[in-house]
Amino acid sequence: MRLSDWQREVEAYLLGSDPAPNPVLRASLRGSAALSAEDGLAIYHHAYRARLLEALRGDYPAVHGWLGDAQFDALAGAYVDAHPSRHFSLRWLGAELANFIDGYLLAEQAAPLAELARLEWAFGLAFDAPAGEPLSLEQMAGLPAEDWPGLQVRLLPSVQWQACGYNSLALWRSVKEQSGFPGTAALAQAQVCLIWRHGLISQYRSLDPAEAQALHGMAVAGWDFAELCLQLSELGDDAPLQAASWLRQWLSDGLLQRHGQ
Repeated sequence: MRLSDWQREVEAYLLGSDPAPNPVLRASLRGSAALSAEDGLAIYHHAYRARLLEALRGDYPAVHGWLGDAQFDALAGAYVDAHPSRHFSLRWLGAELANFIDGYLLAEQAAPLAELARLEWAFGLAFDAPAGEPLSLEQMAGLPAEDWPGLQVRLLPSVQWQACGYNSLALWRSVKEQSGFPGTAALAQAQVCLIWRHGLISQYRSLDPAEAQALHGMAVAGWDFAELCLQLSELGDDAPLQAASWLRQWLSDGLLQRHGQ
């Protein structure tokens, strides 16, 4: 057997769920008096899968906290079988877990758990994203008055936009704070949770529907500042003040960069 063929056999064995090697791979190995080839391979197979499950526990501590060891490992094992690691870094192993949960569990069970998984993954994406060039309050203070109506911004790379219909943020926070784990509950009104990174610290906050619509319009849909004020026209003369107040908050949070950067 050529070395490249043998390497593919080993890879297929490690990625598979069966700890027993196929006859071709078994015939290529020689055991010892202390350890048979089958036992040596089984140890290697177990250690590899254990490392994958450990990585998933690290990426999804709240999902792990909700399910407990046995149920989480069963979920993670089924996920690894369906989505074997394809990247040299384990950082990306859990990228499809939330989507997998949607198809793995009954809909009523899957919805809150998958939402929590998406929230946890968003925290990781926010932390790993490039910094971008934040637009500061000082820069805005120096913007000529005639440039304000046409001002366009967009979200910094680290900003993650998560729609929550359940108390996922409270579940995540209970694990982070090592407090009692609350039961899952549907929210009376769905909310948007923003997650981003400031320096090396993860930040988050929830938005009410009006602010979420305004931020999405300006930083995602492409409104300029004049359009934002127009969309708030039901506020009358207070529309520019509300628009400026929100913009100041977004800049203070460190969410925005100039459009085109």
